[in-house]
Amino acid sequence: MSGLTRFTGVLRLYTVERHSWTVQAMADALGSPASTVYRAVSELVKAGMLEASPESRYRLGAAFVEFDRLTRLTDPLVQSGRDVLADTVAQARVPCVGLLARLYNGTVMCIADEATPGIDFRSSYERGRPMPLTRGATSKAILAHVPARRLAALLNAHAQDGEATPGSFREALAEIRRRGFAVTRGEIDAGLVGLAAPVVSAPLGLVASLSLVVRASDLTDGVERGLVLLLVSAAALLTDSLRAVGDR
Repeated sequence: MSGLTRFTGVLRLYTVERHSWTVQAMADALGSPASTVYRAVSELVKAGMLEASPESRYRLGAAFVEFDRLTRLTDPLVQSGRDVLADTVAQARVPCVGLLARLYNGTVMCIADEATPGIDFRSSYERGRPMPLTRGATSKAILAHVPARRLAALLNAHAQDGEATPGSFREALAEIRRRGFAVTRGEIDAGLVGLAAPVVSAPLGLVASLSLVVRASDLTDGVERGLVLLLVSAAALLTDSLRAVGDR
């Protein structure tokens, strides 16, 4: 490992299932000398990105909480979209989860969510959790508006990870782009339907989506049409807000 790769390699070992590591365990997982990993860990501890815990183990540090707060206070998509997201969920008139999501490396990540009070189901999408690139309305509404060259690179990388997309996938994205929204059923969570509209701001370099996740059993044809209209309108409002930010 060299340069920044040493640090990101260590940090990406951390998961919900394994959130505490020894230096030797890190070295074994990374295939690197323990001395090299120890130096990286020491630097990360100094930066507050790792902190020592009992039995010579290390866990993620408070620096991430600091940066999370800073992101929430400065990210234009979060700042402009938070109220739009809350209003969209309130106006949906069916139990739902609202999502704001954007591209994150080779995945799609939810950066803000809102749910109907007392909701009795859960979506796999949650703030900060990377989600599949090519499945679900939330992702497809984004991919449908990614420039062709970048889309090709994303799908090629996706294929190299062993998850090739069907030949009809680009045609499906073109149809989503033409319609201005995406609807998928059970692609992420069984029994749930995702509806999404794109949010694009070229000046800010943002390609995102505004989504609602609802139970399939709550979704009559009339309810679906109403939710699509609500999402498209809300996404357009958010796009206009971002345009104003980009013009400043």
